[in-house]
Amino acid sequence: MTQRFVVTGTDTNIGKTVFSAALADALGASYWKPVQAGLEGETDSEAVKRLGGIPAERIMPEAWRLRTPASPHLAARLDNVRIQPELLVPPPMRSPLIIEGAGGVLVPLTETMVFADVFSRWQIPVILCARTGLGTINHTLLSLEALRQRSVPVFGVAFIGDEVADSQHIIGALGQVRCLGRLPLLEAMTLDTLRQAFRRHFDIAHFRTVTA
Repeated sequence: MTQRFVVTGTDTNIGKTVFSAALADALGASYWKPVQAGLEGETDSEAVKRLGGIPAERIMPEAWRLRTPASPHLAARLDNVRIQPELLVPPPMRSPLIIEGAGGVLVPLTETMVFADVFSRWQIPVILCARTGLGTINHTLLSLEALRQRSVPVFGVAFIGDEVADSQHIIGALGQVRCLGRLPLLEAMTLDTLRQAFRRHFDIAHFRTVTA
C-alpha cells in the first residue's frame, strides 16, 4: 500500500489547501480534491499545483466540479447536479496521495451524508488542520469526536497560525491526539517560503511511516 492521507479542517478557510500543498511537496505526492465547489478564480487543485510545485500529471481531476461557492450539498442543488458519494473512490496510485476534503469534518456532501461519513468508508488516516486562535480548542475537540464516533483513523492535528502553546498542548492532552506541528502564517506565500516553513516546523519522517 502507498502513503495516503486525508486532509480536513475544523472549519473553512483554515489553511488546509496550503498545508496539503506543502505535504504533497514534501512527500512527492499526488493530490486529489474529490469535490470542488466554486470555480471562479484559482481552484484548490490549481493552488496546490502552484504552491507545492506539483506537476500537472500528479494533480488528479476532481470527481465533481461545482460552479457555486457553497457547501457541496447546496452547490450541487443550485447547479442541478447529483453527487453520488458511492462513486467517490480514491484513485489507485503507486506514489503517495494527499486527498483534501471540503470545509470542515461535518460539511454536508449531500442532504444525507457529511464528509466524515466518506472518510469512515475510506479508512485512510486523517490529518485535521486547526487554527491556533481563540475558539480552536472547542472546534478541534468537537471535530475529533465527530471523526472518532465514525471510526475514522486520526493521524494527528496540524496547527496553522501563530504559536499558542497552551491551546496546542491542551488539544493534544484532552483530545489524546498527536500534534504534528504548526505551519506559521507567511507574509510572502511562495513555493520556497512554504517549503522552508513546513520543513522547519514539521518532521517529515512522521509522515513517511504511514501507509493506507
